Amino acid sequence: MFDSLLVANRGEIACRIIRTARKMGLRTIAVFSEADRDALHVRMADQAVAIGPAPARESYLCTDKILEAARLTGAQAIHPGYGFLSEQPDLVEGCTAEGLVWVGPHLDAITSMGSKIAAKKIALKAGVPCIPGYAGEDQSDAALVAAAHEIGLPVMVKASAGGGGKGMRAVFEPIDLEAAIRAARIEAARSFGDDRLLVEKLVRNPRHVEVQLLGDKHGNVIHLFERDCSVQRNHQKILEEAPAPNLTEATREALFEAAVGLGRKIGYDSTGTVEFVMDAATGEFFFLEMNTRLQVEHTVTEEVTGLDLVELQLRVAAGEPLGLTQDRVTCVGHAIEARLTAEDASDGFRPETGTILKWQVPENVRCDSGVGIGSIVGSSYDSMIAKLIALGPDREAARRKLIAGLERTEVAGLRTTRQFLRDALQTKRFQAGEITTDFLRQEWREAWRQAHGETLLYAVLAHHLAPLKKTSPWQTLGGFRLLERAGRSAHAVYVDAKAPENRISIQREAENRFVVGGTSDEERLAATWLAPGALRVERNGVQETIGVLISDGSVHVWSKDFDAAHQVVQLGNYDAAQHQETTAAPDRIAATMPGLVVNVLVEQGAAVAAGETLVVMESMKLLMELKALAAGTVASIRAVPGDSVEAGALLVQLELDEGQRG
Repeated sequence: MFDSLLVANRGEIACRIIRTARKMGLRTIAVFSEADRDALHVRMADQAVAIGPAPARESYLCTDKILEAARLTGAQAIHPGYGFLSEQPDLVEGCTAEGLVWVGPHLDAITSMGSKIAAKKIALKAGVPCIPGYAGEDQSDAALVAAAHEIGLPVMVKASAGGGGKGMRAVFEPIDLEAAIRAARIEAARSFGDDRLLVEKLVRNPRHVEVQLLGDKHGNVIHLFERDCSVQRNHQKILEEAPAPNLTEATREALFEAAVGLGRKIGYDSTGTVEFVMDAATGEFFFLEMNTRLQVEHTVTEEVTGLDLVELQLRVAAGEPLGLTQDRVTCVGHAIEARLTAEDASDGFRPETGTILKWQVPENVRCDSGVGIGSIVGSSYDSMIAKLIALGPDREAARRKLIAGLERTEVAGLRTTRQFLRDALQTKRFQAGEITTDFLRQEWREAWRQAHGETLLYAVLAHHLAPLKKTSPWQTLGGFRLLERAGRSAHAVYVDAKAPENRISIQREAENRFVVGGTSDEERLAATWLAPGALRVERNGVQETIGVLISDGSVHVWSKDFDAAHQVVQLGNYDAAQHQETTAAPDRIAATMPGLVVNVLVEQGAAVAAGETLVVMESMKLLMELKALAAGTVASIRAVPGDSVEAGALLVQLELDEGQRG
C-alpha cells in the first residue's frame, strides 16, 4: 500500500476521499484554486498545493499542475474523484510516466468506455442489450438525419464523449432534427472537445437504473447491486436510491449479468458503474454507458452493503485482491440520497452564490459535504454543496427519515433546494416508487414554487426584538420614541427594502405579546427568543420555532417549510413620518434614511426641473433616487459621493423659482 495520496478534486468528494484515506493512515494532499484557498477540503488535508486561478480549465483541469503538485509533495498516488480529470487519459498517462499509482481503472477501459460509440460496440459483443441506433463513422449531418428517419422518431441525439446530460437532445418532430444535431454537436465540442454524435431510439417514460461494479487486478469482477437514479432535471440526477424499487428478481439478475459481463469483457479493475435505460412499462432495459470512476451516488450503495467503496478502490489500486466474493456481498435495508444544491428552485433553479452563514445537519442522516459556516459558494464550479443520505430498514422508512433530515437541516446565507427535495420525496408517485426520468416535469408541469408563508412577518419580529448593542442610526429616523429595554420602539413600521410596498406594523401589547398588521388584517401573537438564533412564535395557539440570523443588513429566517432573507428597514411611528414630511420640504433634498451617497447628479448653480433626479443614495443595499419636488436652482450642495449620512441630513439646497415658493 502506498503511504500518501493526492486528491485531484475539490468539494464534498475531496473531503469524502480524504476521510477514508486518513482512516487508512495515509498522508493526504489537497489541491486548490484561488477560489478554494479556505475551502474545507484544503483544511482537512495534511498538505495542500495551490494550482491556479478559479476557472477549472486553469486549475483543476490542468494535468501538468496536478502532476507538479504530486512531485512537490512526494505523493505516491493520485485519486481523481469524479468529474474534472477522472476519465481523462492524460492524467493516467502522466501517472504512469511519473511512477505514480493511478486510483482508477486501466487506460484501455477508460478510453474504450469514454466514447459512447466505442462502448456500444463492445457492449454488443459482450451480449449486453443496446438501444437500436446509429453509431457509424460517417458523422455528417446528412448521415445522422438519414439514420434518425430509418430508426424512426422519436430519437435521442447524444454526444459520443462525456456525460452529465451535455450534448443530448430529444427529437420528436422531423422539422426539429437538423437543429438538434447542430446544437448537440456544438455543445459536445465545447464540453468534451469531441463533436461526434450517435442517434438512438428514444425510450419513452424511461427509468434510469445502474449497477455498481468492483474489479481488481487479478481478474475478479463482482457487482454491488443496483441503484435507481430516475429523478433527474436536464439529465442531472437529483435523488438516487438503492436498491431500485419495483424490480422483479429476474430483471435484477439480468441487469447484474449484463453489467458483470461487460466488466469482464474489458478486464475492469476498479470501481465503476454500468448504466441502463429501462422501459418503465415492460421492464426491458438497454445499455446506456459505463462510468469508469466513482459515482456521486456511491453513498447509497455503501449504506446498504456496509462497504467503504473508496477504501476498496484504494486497495485495488495498490494491487490487493478484492478479498470479496459475490456471495459474501449482501444488500440490507434501503438508502436514498438527495443532492442539495445552491440553487433557487422557485426561480428556474437559478444558481445562488454567497457565504454560508448557518450550516447544521441532523445526526440521524449521513451528510457528505464540502462546506461549513463561512464557506463561500461561487459561480466557478458545480452548485452541489452536500449530499444527504438516509438508511432505513425499508424504502418507506428511508424516505421518511430523509424528509425529516431535510426539514431539520439549517442553512442560511443563500437559497438551496432543500424544500424542493423534501416536496419531491413527499409526492405520491415517489412514495409508490413510480418514478421515471420525466417525473419532475410531470409532477410540476409549470414550475415548482416554494410555499414562503409569511416570512417577512418573522423577519420583522426578529429585527424588532433583537437587542441593540449600541446606538443605531435607525433610531434617528423619527422624533419622539418610547424606547424600551431592548432599545426598540414600542410601536414601529417596517418594510422589506427589496419590496418596499410590503409593510408590517408591530406594537407591544404586553410582555412578549404583540399586535402586528400587514397590508390588511391585524393579529395578536406572542414572540420570544429561546436562544440566540431561535425565535419562538405563537400564533392562534400554535407555537413554532423559527431559525434566525441577522447579518449585513439582512434578516435570514428559516423553518422546516421555508428559507428566506429580508432586508428589514424600520420606517418609524407616526412621529417619524411627520419628521420625514418636514425634512422633505420642496427646497430641501434630504436623506430619507441613513445610508451612503452614491452620486450627486447636479452642480451648484444648475437649473433643475420638478421630478429631476438630483442625488442617488444606497441604504441597506437599496438604491434610492432623490428627486426635486419643484423647479429651481441649486443653491448649495452639502454632500459628495461616498459620504455616510443620517436620516434627515440635508444633501442639496434649492432656490425655488417664482411661483414655486410656499
